[in-house]
Amino acid sequence: MVAWMARGIATKCVKKTKAIVEAVPTALQTGSGPIPNFVKALEDLQAEFPESSIVSTDPSELYAYAQSAYSQFVGSPHTIVVHIRSTEDVVKVVKISNKYLVPIVPYSGGTSLEGNLSAPSAGSICVDLSALDKIIAINESDADVVCQAGVTWNDLNETLKEKGIPLFFPLDPGRGATIGGMISTGCSGTNAVRYGTARGEWILNITVVLPSGEVIKTRQRARKSSAGFDLTKLFIGAEGTLGIITEATLRLAPVLPSTVAIAQFSDIRHATNAVCDILNHGAALQCVEIIDELTIKALNRYGTSARKWPEKVTLFFKFQGSDNVIQETSRYVESVITKHGATDYQLASNEQESEDIWQDRRNALFACLAYRPGCQGWMTDVCVPVSRLPDLISAAKQDFEELGLVAPIAGHVGDGNFHALVLYADDAELALVREAVGRINRKAIELEGTCTGEHGVGAGKRNYLLTELGEGTVALMRTIKQTLDPHNLFNPGKLYPDVSPPSDTNASTEGHANSNSKPAGSKS
Repeated sequence: MVAWMARGIATKCVKKTKAIVEAVPTALQTGSGPIPNFVKALEDLQAEFPESSIVSTDPSELYAYAQSAYSQFVGSPHTIVVHIRSTEDVVKVVKISNKYLVPIVPYSGGTSLEGNLSAPSAGSICVDLSALDKIIAINESDADVVCQAGVTWNDLNETLKEKGIPLFFPLDPGRGATIGGMISTGCSGTNAVRYGTARGEWILNITVVLPSGEVIKTRQRARKSSAGFDLTKLFIGAEGTLGIITEATLRLAPVLPSTVAIAQFSDIRHATNAVCDILNHGAALQCVEIIDELTIKALNRYGTSARKWPEKVTLFFKFQGSDNVIQETSRYVESVITKHGATDYQLASNEQESEDIWQDRRNALFACLAYRPGCQGWMTDVCVPVSRLPDLISAAKQDFEELGLVAPIAGHVGDGNFHALVLYADDAELALVREAVGRINRKAIELEGTCTGEHGVGAGKRNYLLTELGEGTVALMRTIKQTLDPHNLFNPGKLYPDVSPPSDTNASTEGHANSNSKPAGSKS
């Protein structure tokens, strides 16, 4: 299966990419790095994979596989794309990469936001993992599943539902995200307040092709193990720089009855304080999301909802459990939020109303993109301790106002994670957006938070890591990278900061979206 976006996204760069292909470099020097030989690599790849559909130098594919469906950062085209079909195929490509010192960039779902898919300046082989889309084994009694890296989380959950298996995989980033990409970026989603993130215990083991070409499986299928280092977590969030994930065993959770509720507040601080109060008393929440008044205005204008919401800061709750538990939780939540000034509390009366309310939350991204027709949007992803979230959002809103920017906000308030979609119409506004995003990222770190809660680092945020993590931690990350990948062939230019970081102008590679995006149930 070739990803949908690879079929028509590329026309404007075809001529440029064709020139790259027609003059495949035999010796490209990147700083003090290795000198790749793409001509010889291409010859070996075509000999190893003689089928015409496997190895591609088609200009449209070289461009398309360097892009993301949700990013406006224009990735540099690859030199070669290989549509692999197995772990063994990946090993073959990696060995050819090592032989000719050619960089490799993995691709699976094409939904990342931080320039993760772009080729380095020297060119690269893109390893397309999207055909690794098989569910290998469903172990219902053990509540786990073995699947390939190209399986999407939503297809996995649909398959479980169709088979009548009352289990699901609870990590829920944007629709279309694949298991390999989710692990590689350390993803989460709206369910994180209840189920945590990819860095929790949901990934039992992974099969990885190392830069040497060796294949390892990080552990067995048991629920827990004290056998040595937790090497699975070494690759979670490594963004394909330490190894290429081809298979994973995932822990599943029971599907429980759920419903949703909403409430409005006068401001972000009162809403956040209410959430802290609720969570610290152990209420059975699956999700709790926050949307600011501008996003509500955009949803009302978008026209997909059957209702018009009060244009106030709004919390979306999802409760889970038996009917008695849900009713008890609802009463408790209503009593707590009332103390914090909440108004218009509503609990969905049936399953359809519950789905309709939550669909409005899903549509927030697309409603905000449509708020200023023709504009593009820059997606932020900062996260702080929950109690500091009002400080961060207030600072962000002040920056937006000062710079004259329109930026609806939605986020996972239960985790202290929010996304502002900063809209811009031209290069002059884009320069202001970059300034605002730099300020927000630095403010999040100042508040003991992170510049990326769930989207990963990629090329877009790597030079914030020295400030966030410290020189010693970053140096250890580089040591691990150098040990496993001494020639820096796996996804170079991503994750690790420059040795001497440039100014915040690097933020221009941050994740963007555009107003041509279509609703697909994605979560902003």
